[in-house]
Amino acid sequence: MKDRKPTCELPSRRRAVKALPALLVLGAALQPAQAGLQQRRESRLMLGTRVDLVAQGRSQLWLAEAMDSAFAEMARLSASMSRYEPGSAVSAINKLAGTGEALPISAELMAVLQTGADLHARTDGMFDMTVGSLKSWHFEAGSVASVPSAAVLAREQRFVGSAGLILDTRARSARLARAGMALDLGGVAKLPILAAGMQVLRDQGVKNALINGGGDVLYLGANQGRPWRVGVRDPRRPQRVLGVLPLAGQGVLAASGDYERYFFENGQRHHHVLDPKTGRPSLGAAGVSLWARDVESLNGLGAAFMIGGREFARDWVSRTPGLQVLLVGQDQAIWSTPGIKDALQS
Repeated sequence: MKDRKPTCELPSRRRAVKALPALLVLGAALQPAQAGLQQRRESRLMLGTRVDLVAQGRSQLWLAEAMDSAFAEMARLSASMSRYEPGSAVSAINKLAGTGEALPISAELMAVLQTGADLHARTDGMFDMTVGSLKSWHFEAGSVASVPSAAVLAREQRFVGSAGLILDTRARSARLARAGMALDLGGVAKLPILAAGMQVLRDQGVKNALINGGGDVLYLGANQGRPWRVGVRDPRRPQRVLGVLPLAGQGVLAASGDYERYFFENGQRHHHVLDPKTGRPSLGAAGVSLWARDVESLNGLGAAFMIGGREFARDWVSRTPGLQVLLVGQDQAIWSTPGIKDALQS
């Protein structure tokens, strides 16, 4: 949901920093799991973060092959959906913005775009994939960062609006209506990509696995016969955890926070979750953790809850059975649903 590095404020410029992930996976040591099973762990850089994969199976060779296949599938999808990849389909859609030319896209990308469009409607615009148009904000680790002027933000915000994303499901194509528009799928593509990797493992016969992509965790089965243990970080004191969740069976625990990618200017924190209605960092929450059985139940909601805050989250949860939430407000007050509150261990 990305201990905390210093903000490295220089005399004339500031650099964005990338803090630790919002969720901390505990107790995934490399050692034999249950009788006759081996455990393997690998990490690779993709999706703009580090993806850790832990799996158990009958042999190291078999696990290595299954994990290679999972990483390959995640890398394939990431290469298509990242705006930072010059050759990606998303970059191509952005380049064609305003030309009237639609780009044929994969079924996987169409599904992500449809999810984002649906979320935009259901959240009253709090979730919007076209915040990629706000190009003057820079939160990548090590980048020179500053607050854009009001005039620059006003100019860029004219191009934010999912109504300008035209999807043709029959032709399976997408286009952006106006030049200057741009997609950013960071809030809605990562979890489906991680889920695709988990599905590859399941198809290979793996029954116990965990994928941690920059603080978004998908889990299957158990860890050496015991629950996987994932710590939920305190947004303002990321060296500490608010508690630990024991996870077993099948599910996803995702987190967002204003401490993942940020910089300070004039004593104020500016972070990467942008409010499409203001063009500025969200003010609704400091951190959000969401827990559900499947990705579809919570995908994209981290950004929406960061913007909408406690009351918006409370209303959404009341209409969404099975979704558990822990939200830390800007005032540091913690609100959580009973399921996650009861499960959280000190």
